[in-house]
Amino acid sequence: MGMLRAGLCPGLTQEMVQLLKSRGIKTVVDLAAADLEEVAQKCGLSYKALVALRRVLLAQFSAFPSNGADLYEEMKTSTAILSTGIGSLDKLLDAGLYTGEVTEIVGGPGSGKTQVCLCVAANVAHGLQQNVLYIDSNGGLTASRLLQLLQPRTQDEEEQARALQRIQVVHAFDIFQMLDVLQDLRGTVTQQVRCSSGTVKVVIVDSVTAVVSPLLGGQQRDGLALMMQLAQELKTLARELSMAVVVRNRLSLQT
Repeated sequence: MGMLRAGLCPGLTQEMVQLLKSRGIKTVVDLAAADLEEVAQKCGLSYKALVALRRVLLAQFSAFPSNGADLYEEMKTSTAILSTGIGSLDKLLDAGLYTGEVTEIVGGPGSGKTQVCLCVAANVAHGLQQNVLYIDSNGGLTASRLLQLLQPRTQDEEEQARALQRIQVVHAFDIFQMLDVLQDLRGTVTQQVRCSSGTVKVVIVDSVTAVVSPLLGGQQRDGLALMMQLAQELKTLARELSMAVVVRNRLSLQT
């Protein structure tokens, strides 16, 4: 349980926190276990106000039990499995990309990480007809490369064009631009990261190495903090918006 502090819930002021702490009540657990009549008398606080405060805090912090059936139903409505279009990769990922999760592709230079990202984008846009946000931090992504991957899937030029329209490309050449894009998508879901046919389902970051490497080993003191913030933004984005996030990296990105 959390420490008592002003603003933790409505009605909990700094003066009340100090009075409670003077009587050894420092956490929500302490308040829940305390004799409120005795606390009211010793602290000079309203008994009615303390009862209301405890009720609000218990409602806010208590864990409510749930059964397996409820959790399964919640999972079915909030989680989707999206095929990458690469059979061996789907098998490795236990059927494909999961919404609500971050999938990190790690490997050395020239190992095919970008090719995997492009194949995922093409399959999601054409095969699954879902929208993709492709964040390019290297400046090497072109429509012609995506078209080359789409052509073996369909010879219909209209289908190819519709698939390309489902792939929204945003360039972010430093970590601040990338954070802006991710926070914009999570907070406001603006037109910049929304396709005309619906909301983005998959976010691909190609690559995080390009924006993180300049922050490490130099004079940038906030490099590690920014890297951790980026990792947290990606995880929060996946969870809150039920998206599948794919990150290309040379080193594992963990928080």
